[in-house]
Amino acid sequence: MADAEVKRKFLSSSKYAVVGASKDQSKWGTKVLQWYLARDKAVTPVHPKEDELEGVQVVRSLVDLPSPSETSVSIITNPKITLSLLEQAKTLNIPAVWLQPGAEDEAVIRYIKENGFEDKAIYGGPCILVEGDSILKSVL
Repeated sequence: MADAEVKRKFLSSSKYAVVGASKDQSKWGTKVLQWYLARDKAVTPVHPKEDELEGVQVVRSLVDLPSPSETSVSIITNPKITLSLLEQAKTLNIPAVWLQPGAEDEAVIRYIKENGFEDKAIYGGPCILVEGDSILKSVL
């Protein structure tokens, strides 16, 4: 599947989750969460310790999402955490993941290729903060 198709698939979801948001508003994960909120998207932050971020109720892990098979997931974590998130995403049948710059390494890319995730994963540099709005326009 072409990169543009995966991005359209990702942004066609009815629900979103962000892994990597925190109380620190200068961090990219929090900026991505704010991006979804500013566009009135149904978004759930995923954080192991926080109860609420940016005024939104948090779940502890992807397993706790109400409808994981209908939820596209933005991942802004270090590659070791990203790898375990991809394993969970596969088990939960998450439709698409967007790895923000820096969330992947060779092991993550190898996992994507070896586990049939290439038609579900956006990785290798594009940022939703840069490309998201133009993709949303193409989906509408």
